[in-house]
Amino acid sequence: MATKAVNLKMEESRIADLKQVAAVFHMSMTDIINEALDVYIPTMKKDPLYKLTANVKEASKAESEEILSEIESLTDDDLEISTVKRVTV
Repeated sequence: MATKAVNLKMEESRIADLKQVAAVFHMSMTDIINEALDVYIPTMKKDPLYKLTANVKEASKAESEEILSEIESLTDDDLEISTVKRVTV
């Protein structure tokens, strides 16, 4: 698989933690980040919000039925805003 370099901005304390973990486990920082993303990305892709966005080309019939079933079972309490996430692009 081809790889490509990217630049990431992180708080200095997070970078220090990353370096410390990398040293203890004799791993590169890249390997640690990739392993973390191997867990995080599939988890996020299971989120109904992700499945409902244009980022997903097409859901299967079973996935669509599951999503619609979940939406139909929501109550007014479920739809109350409890947290706000901001994403800067």
